[in-house]
Amino acid sequence: MTGAAELDGPDGLSGLDEQRGAWVSDAWRHVTDERLRELIVGLVGIPSPTGDERQLAEHIAGTLASVGLRAACQPIDARQANAWARLEGDGTGPDLMLYAPIDTLTVGDASEDVPWIGPKLREDMRPEATVYDDLVTGLGASNPKGHAACVMMAAEAIALAGVPLTGDLVAAFGAGGMPTNARPGSDRLNTGQGAGCSFLLEQGVWTDYAVIAKPGWTVSWDEVGLVWFEVTVHGTHTYVGSRHRLPYDNAIGRAGDVVRHLEAWFAAYAKRHTGGTVAPQGIVSSVRGGWPRMAAVTTAACTLRVDLRIAPETTPMQAKREFTAAIAELKHAMPELDATVEMILAIPGTSTSRESWVFRSAVAGWEALEGRPHRVVNGNSGATDANILRGRGIPTVRVGMPKVSEAPFDIDFARGMNTVSVQEMRRLARHLIRTAVDTVTRSRAECDAPAQPEGATA
Repeated sequence: MTGAAELDGPDGLSGLDEQRGAWVSDAWRHVTDERLRELIVGLVGIPSPTGDERQLAEHIAGTLASVGLRAACQPIDARQANAWARLEGDGTGPDLMLYAPIDTLTVGDASEDVPWIGPKLREDMRPEATVYDDLVTGLGASNPKGHAACVMMAAEAIALAGVPLTGDLVAAFGAGGMPTNARPGSDRLNTGQGAGCSFLLEQGVWTDYAVIAKPGWTVSWDEVGLVWFEVTVHGTHTYVGSRHRLPYDNAIGRAGDVVRHLEAWFAAYAKRHTGGTVAPQGIVSSVRGGWPRMAAVTTAACTLRVDLRIAPETTPMQAKREFTAAIAELKHAMPELDATVEMILAIPGTSTSRESWVFRSAVAGWEALEGRPHRVVNGNSGATDANILRGRGIPTVRVGMPKVSEAPFDIDFARGMNTVSVQEMRRLARHLIRTAVDTVTRSRAECDAPAQPEGATA
């Protein structure tokens, strides 16, 4: 099975008029397993940890330029860059962005990843692709690089098919899409948290609508935001030899009380804020305190870092007050506890109206490919650059691939990020093509018009 037309099940064209159906079919003929595999193997083989995406951005721009798109690498600094490509329409229709981030959450280097990722780097944790029939593994093979490859495939196929466009189709690939601050040695502190996407928009790569390709075979219209807190627990600096003679208040021990309190509080918080498709979660992610070289003394302070996800209707300040109240509750129960809270990062959650053209078109494509009503996936707590796009006023939906569930190895969190199915890539590429053709071959008035009631005729 190599061509898109060979997929079993619905033909994926229902709801399109004859001409658009023909254009979509023409583009789908360029989507093959061989080409998808070639694209993903190429992306995985170029390391792109957050802050060091420039080489990969140059590769993406060169690949898309080779099939006739106007493409560019957009440097942010000497090490970090975005990539984008544009297929021009005649100017009468809306512009659509197909977007994917390109940085990996971990580095693929044992000196940075181990022991935090595990005792050693497995095969899938390295920037080297391994092909297992339908599956490809390697650092970021699914998230984000498999999704970026599908965006590349969609843009390439539409260009090769020569579809006449009314609006521009933009394929964009953002650096710094992972929820991380700068890695050691970076000259810039703002390398993650959507920094590349924000820069892309600031520099004029802007469209009327956007589709972000990130995991989950559903069309999502809302997404959590996130706030980070540092909780500093204060204690007494003292010496083990004098523990029994001097005042003793171990900040690390007190920090353990705070962690236990928060672990219970997170569950109640998620329950209170679950709604729409989101169920915002929280974690204590790291602990900082004391001198590892000097085990004989206690530290006067121990700092916990917390990631708290927030629903679209919750502002960062509302979250700050709720979190601060949770710490105050513990301090009331433990009067001897001295702890302070500081919010150190905030990205609001966002949503797109389900009346928006891009949501309606993406859902229509999903239903046509599946042959059934759209299935909403609830309980989500993942954040992406969709928040950057929506926050700037671009109606955006998210669609992607499900996590691989059947493989010749166990699928844990890392393997889920680092393993992609070529068959699922083909389905996502087909969906992106259909949504793109359905959008950038219309007039702006058509897309701006309200949805027709079921059974009504235009």
